[in-house]
Amino acid sequence: MKDLGLLLLGVWLLVTGAQDLLALDFRHDEVILALLGIAAGGLIIVRR
Repeated sequence: MKDLGLLLLGVWLLVTGAQDLLALDFRHDEVILALLGIAAGGLIIVRR
């Protein structure tokens, strides 16, 4: 669980960057990326 926050953060960064560079668009992407970012931030804060 220690590295789960960093893993989620890495996934969020990769998906956000790929979305901007490759003009990717999928259904409900705003909600999914927002939830992923909140989960990553929460886990990183709890870890400290």
